[in-house]
Amino acid sequence: MTISRRTLLAAGTGAGLLTACGSNTGRGDGGSGPRLSQWYHQYGEPGTERAVQRYAAAFRDADVSVQWRPGNYDQQTAAALLTDSGPDVFEVNGPTLDQIRGGQVLDLTDLLAGVKDDFNPAVLAPKTHEGRIYGIPQVIDTQLLYYRKSLLRDAGVEPPTTLDALVDAARALTDRKTKGLFLGNDGGAGVLGGTPLYAAGFPLVTDDGRVGFDDPAAARTLGKLHRLYADKSLLLGAPADWSDPSAFLQGLTAMQWSGLWALPQIKRELGDDFGVLPFPADGDRGRPAVPVGAYGAAVSARSRHKDLAKAYVKWLWVERTDYQKDFALSYGFHIPARRSLATEAAALREGPAADVVRFTTDHGYAQPLLWTPAGQTAYQDALSRIIKGGADPERELRSAVRKVAEEIARVRK
Repeated sequence: MTISRRTLLAAGTGAGLLTACGSNTGRGDGGSGPRLSQWYHQYGEPGTERAVQRYAAAFRDADVSVQWRPGNYDQQTAAALLTDSGPDVFEVNGPTLDQIRGGQVLDLTDLLAGVKDDFNPAVLAPKTHEGRIYGIPQVIDTQLLYYRKSLLRDAGVEPPTTLDALVDAARALTDRKTKGLFLGNDGGAGVLGGTPLYAAGFPLVTDDGRVGFDDPAAARTLGKLHRLYADKSLLLGAPADWSDPSAFLQGLTAMQWSGLWALPQIKRELGDDFGVLPFPADGDRGRPAVPVGAYGAAVSARSRHKDLAKAYVKWLWVERTDYQKDFALSYGFHIPARRSLATEAAALREGPAADVVRFTTDHGYAQPLLWTPAGQTAYQDALSRIIKGGADPERELRSAVRKVAEEIARVRK
């Protein structure tokens, strides 16, 4: 079993657990010169491994060995950065703040000279610390709300642009055969994460390093998610979870929160009978929200060929725009990390795909560096109790705020 890039956005947990592995040399001709080791997590999309081998083989200044890594990739790379036997260049969901502050990864700011503004700022921000860039985004994955045009039209429902409208629409679209909305079999706590907060105008962590959702208005927004559950508008217990569009395609739900990767399949089966939306805004300070994530290329500070490794990263992820478009769109369905490439790509120019690119550009957000796994767990546990148990949102959020504040203080020491 392998996984795809979608796992990056599954509850914001990063690369997740991976199985199956391989180790392959990118250069097919056994080329001479310095040898660089490059690590990737194992992708599920067919053809990805051969593609990155082909890219590596085209780099003439070094013999690049491409490795597909088994097990928990994030843990492996974290351990490898502490040794002399790790990779020179590696794919990373972070880097983490500990890795940056510990001097385990190189500053790559100079690689983006003259092109930094072309990279989507939402996915570049979590790879930036104190104005310096430590990872070059490779590709963008995102989540969005799919809706069935014909079902909304038959029910006299407009595509919802506010959270209140989403709650009302889900209730109106629910009947004996179809539920109004599918947010995952857990009711949405896992996949939505901080998205409703951002839609209400509250970041997970502020720019100056404080908890961003310590506000009664944030609690009121989360309380509205319980209305979906209490109204029995949510599809629960679907045969496949939110990342798979089968519930939407089978008519089990009129609206579904899923990923961009599902769009080609939905297009093949439904034609033009669907549309896409960001998570709708809530409250006076709210705006639509689109969660985004991007693996990036980083360079180990223990590399014996630091300058060459940086040159390779620049060549592949800055200069070779043809490879960047190929990587994003030929193996699965993703958005190039550079805005100019997203605009140029024929597959992203029209219809819902073009809408997703626009939503990502206008409303994209990524989890900040100071958002830790422990803080995330505390928040998501609170969100689950709010959605499914009807727990008091203000009390639950106060508890989560305390834990997140402790985590921020810990990592900032």
